[in-house]
Amino acid sequence: MYFNLHEKNICQAEVLSFLKHLLRHLRGHVIVVWDNCRTHRGAQVRDFLKGRRRLHLEALPPYAPELNPAEGIWSQAKNTLANGRPDVVHELWAHLVDTLDDIKNSQSNLRACIHKSDLPLFLS
Repeated sequence: MYFNLHEKNICQAEVLSFLKHLLRHLRGHVIVVWDNCRTHRGAQVRDFLKGRRRLHLEALPPYAPELNPAEGIWSQAKNTLANGRPDVVHELWAHLVDTLDDIKNSQSNLRACIHKSDLPLFLS
């Protein structure tokens, strides 16, 4: 699981930065399954994809959070952070990053997010 957190809404520049990061750190074909956000579908992203045959972007249908395994990640994070009361925002930010790192490092937690989603299994 790779993640990037931002304090404000992201634009295509942040999306492109994230995709470049993935391509730098992962070998072989990279499949990104993500929601149908406008910043994921823009002209800059489409232009970036040209010539990058190992990057495959698959958009989930609109208004289908039940298919998105990332919803399970946020659910786990909310459960962990629910009863905390940080004094300042940067404490919350640090706890969130630590929580997401814990989820990322747990294969069972990640598998649970996939299995809980209604995402169909890959067929051969």
